[in-house]
Amino acid sequence: MVTKEEVLEEYGLDQLDESRNVSLSEEELENDSKGQLIKKAGQLRDRRNELNQMASERASKRDDLNAKTREKVDEAQEHRESRDELNEQVQEHKESRNELNAQANELFDEVEEMKQDLELGSGKSIEELKEEIEDLEFKQQTEVLGTEEERELIEKIESKREKLAEKKGKVDQSDELEELIEEAEEVRSEASTHHQKVTELADEAQEHHNQMIEAYREADEIRDEADAMHELFVEAQEAADQHHEDFVRVQKRLRELDKEEEEEKKEEREAKMEEEREEAEEIYQKFKEGETLDTEDLMKLQKTGLL
Repeated sequence: MVTKEEVLEEYGLDQLDESRNVSLSEEELENDSKGQLIKKAGQLRDRRNELNQMASERASKRDDLNAKTREKVDEAQEHRESRDELNEQVQEHKESRNELNAQANELFDEVEEMKQDLELGSGKSIEELKEEIEDLEFKQQTEVLGTEEERELIEKIESKREKLAEKKGKVDQSDELEELIEEAEEVRSEASTHHQKVTELADEAQEHHNQMIEAYREADEIRDEADAMHELFVEAQEAADQHHEDFVRVQKRLRELDKEEEEEKKEEREAKMEEEREEAEEIYQKFKEGETLDTEDLMKLQKTGLL
């Protein structure tokens, strides 16, 4: 099983350095100053972007590996289909071979039966009979024989000549046998051709089977790498999501602080306006009582609308 570290090394990707991650505690979120939070938000944003880039690279590599896995599975499937098609052809040729062998066996059985009927297989062959006759005739011509011996020799020669003539007659009548033998041999030859195809196609089917097994093995290896790369992607993406979540929390807190500042400023403005209004009323009262006002007092009355 491939490890995440091995996958990172193989594809030249950086490991996730957790020491560079930016943390955010509830205490920091509630108590840090606006300036500190603005700095923290920048750190969270920058680290989030780095982690998103890392996650994107890992996702891209994972998708490439998944695509290669599918290619290998498709390749294996093609070999499977080729193997199955070839095995079907093997079966067809086997059936044809077996049928032809059975047919050839029947024909050769007929040949043997016909030979037995013609008795061509029994006794001496035509060539043997010819040689024996020639030997006996040579003996008759070259040796001095008594009357009885010569008569017996002549009878032997005549007997063998009769057997030879009978044998030749049967052979002359065996054209049908020769045709049957030829047909049987042709059928057997055709069966051998189918057997040769069985051997060739079976070897080819086995080669596709071996390639299918190898393709599935490679697909499993690549799938393991893709799974490890997906774990690495999730690792980076979850860290990026956490940084984004913290970044959003800081931004929300900053908006709250901005709102609080606005409210404080508003309260200050209102308090100042109230103070100015009260001071202007005092000046206006003095004015009504006939006191002389200086320029600054007059401006204060104009500002509050009392003059």
